[in-house]
Amino acid sequence: MITSRQVRAARALLGWTQEMLADKALVALTALKRLESENKLPVREDTRHQVAKALESAGIVFLDSDRGEGVMVVRGAASKPSK
Repeated sequence: MITSRQVRAARALLGWTQEMLADKALVALTALKRLESENKLPVREDTRHQVAKALESAGIVFLDSDRGEGVMVVRGAASKPSK
C-alpha cells in the first residue's frame, strides 16, 4: 500500500501539482488531498490504486522494505536526451 509521503515524493520527482496528478489519475482533487494528508484520513482503495497507476505510468517505482518506504523515478531509453 502506497503512503501519503510516497505520493508527495513521487509528485515532487515528476514536478507535478496535485491538480495534474488528480487529472492524470482520474480522481477528485479532494480525494487526492485526503490521500496525501498526514492525518490518516480514510481513502478508498480504488483512489489509491488509480493514483499509483498514474504515477507508475510516468516512471515512478514504489519501494518498500524492512528499512522503510520510498520512491524513485525510472526513465526509459526514449526519454533520455540525445547527443
